[in-house]
Amino acid sequence: MWLDSKHVSLIVDRESISRREFCVIAASTAASLAINSACSSVMPSLNDGRLTARPRDGVKTTKTGEIMLGLDRERDAILHIPQRATESALPLFVMLHGATQSASDMFWYLGDAPEEAGIAVLAPNSRDTTWDAIGGSFGPDVDFVNRALQRVFETVAIDPARVSVGGFSDGASYALGFGLINGDLFSRVVAFSPGFIVYEHPHGNPRFFISHGTRDHILPIDRCGRRVAAQLKDRGYDVTFREFDGDHEIPADVVREGLRFL
Repeated sequence: MWLDSKHVSLIVDRESISRREFCVIAASTAASLAINSACSSVMPSLNDGRLTARPRDGVKTTKTGEIMLGLDRERDAILHIPQRATESALPLFVMLHGATQSASDMFWYLGDAPEEAGIAVLAPNSRDTTWDAIGGSFGPDVDFVNRALQRVFETVAIDPARVSVGGFSDGASYALGFGLINGDLFSRVVAFSPGFIVYEHPHGNPRFFISHGTRDHILPIDRCGRRVAAQLKDRGYDVTFREFDGDHEIPADVVREGLRFL
């Protein structure tokens, strides 16, 4: 439960799926090997999940296509700038991968949709097999995402009113909490098949797009997507919830709908 609507300590909402339940559900899949850390008890937060990077004035976009940011030799961040980028400031979508996945996998899911929508996409890699707060506390992943955003804001003209965050599966769960904590930076949050929300101190008032397959065998829709959407609506947030006939996936039409939401 929430301690109150705007000031809460790091918890998993007990009305939604717990970390232990999350692991039990995933145990029958290969992804569960990487999600075992989510079964650990909640630890004190190593940092508060806050980002300090912000879009800058006077920046010109000089490159397009896929760019490796060069922040880490082993687990870097990838930026894709649409080919039709002009002098106008671009929307930016930060896309977080699921457990055992990588940044490059996110571009496979998104396909041509970002190019069609004219949206820049930043896909960072987590420091481990999944995102830190899924296992109990915010830490190095926040710092790395902040560094990646700083690099983007230094080199690409980004519209400060159209910076969003999202993800798939574990990445979607992380994005929900990350978006609440940094709602003064992220105006939109897009969660494809999330499991739960990791709450910290909310800022701003972001809008949410959540999708979930009715036949999801890893994170069942009743215990995950539907509950998450209901919890956010109960707290007064603007939520668009999209159910689709499918499994633990992101169909192409759902991707396009999510990016249109941005």
